[in-house]
Amino acid sequence: MAKKQNTIYILDVTNRDGVQTSRLGLAKLQKTMINMYLNDMGVAQSEFGFPVTRHETNYINANCELAARGVLKPIVLSGWIRAIKEDVEKAVKMTRVENLNLSISTSEQMIRNKFMGKFSKEQVIAEMVEAVHAARKHGIKTLGVNAEDASRTHLDYLIKFARAARKAGADRIRYCDTLGYDDPFTIYDRIKVLAQEVRIPIELHCHNDLGMVVACSVAGAKAAIDAGVDAYINTTVNGIGERAGNADLVSVILAIKHSSGMQGRYVLDERIKLSMAWRIAKYASYAFGVPIPITQPGVGANAFSHSSGIHADGALKDRRNYELYDYEELGRGEPELIETGRQIIAGEYSGIRGFRNVYERLEIKFKNDKEAARILELVRYANVHTQQPLTEDELRFVAKYPDIAKKIFTMAP
Repeated sequence: MAKKQNTIYILDVTNRDGVQTSRLGLAKLQKTMINMYLNDMGVAQSEFGFPVTRHETNYINANCELAARGVLKPIVLSGWIRAIKEDVEKAVKMTRVENLNLSISTSEQMIRNKFMGKFSKEQVIAEMVEAVHAARKHGIKTLGVNAEDASRTHLDYLIKFARAARKAGADRIRYCDTLGYDDPFTIYDRIKVLAQEVRIPIELHCHNDLGMVVACSVAGAKAAIDAGVDAYINTTVNGIGERAGNADLVSVILAIKHSSGMQGRYVLDERIKLSMAWRIAKYASYAFGVPIPITQPGVGANAFSHSSGIHADGALKDRRNYELYDYEELGRGEPELIETGRQIIAGEYSGIRGFRNVYERLEIKFKNDKEAARILELVRYANVHTQQPLTEDELRFVAKYPDIAKKIFTMAP
């Protein structure tokens, strides 16, 4: 039997790092829809929330139920917690989460100036190991260990930390370029040594403070594969993330599929469906309330636009003259209808007649008046929840999974 080729997987963190962005956020229904779209896109894993944060409890459990029903499948849903035993115990007590990433700072800067003497370098490893043992004891299925600020961590210590994590039972090490400090050359060199020394799959978690986030993510993944282990790239939809953002999901996929050094040489998870790119990018833009930049790779308004005479002439003769990949590949090209006349929208104060009209346009019928009234009530709550008119996919979700929707909308401070 032929040995499986090492593969690059996508682990999206929109619902964890993306929602931590200052001034932005998502309602729990919107986070759930992101998970649905990521699953449809073939993304391997979604870091879908914080299991020890109480307002996430119902949302996390509801999404775990969707996974158990086979709706959110085969995507893996994982929670983010601190790498301390107390958080592990809380996570498994409060939620049905089955997969975790445990995070702790490893750089001298943060050990000295964030922990403020609470932990030594040896104690950081001890805390992490205890947390990994606790997670395994509770039956956590997939377990990642995050080295926060790994790019500013001395490599010898990082190797020691990663070896201890692997020995304790971690499945992966997340190399966090927390401040976007690396460049593509430094991250390649560091990841290659780390992977060769520890022999464990590597996650690349990069930030865009210096504008190199996609390049660093792809270079780090290349190093992991070159060292003989699988790579996982952390992404967010449209690059939404703290400060200057995270690695954009679509840009990362395009770079692996079409850049000269990666195309045909490195294996991207075969489940990835780039044709979902346009749909998920538009939804995230609407949900976050952040327009897609016109120059955004693949999904920006100008990504396939030409006005210069030379460029337009060349593109019309053969699109390959000025387009590296096809817009159809990203799910673009179909005309979009915009209603300019009367619109009936289901909102938090909708009545039954307008509500039925909205669902009739979606070709969704209800068994009886009782069912229609039940869904109307949930749609009202959904609008209070999101504070935006619901998209067609959100309306369909509420009608198809009303019991799940009710749990998502329920908060008990």
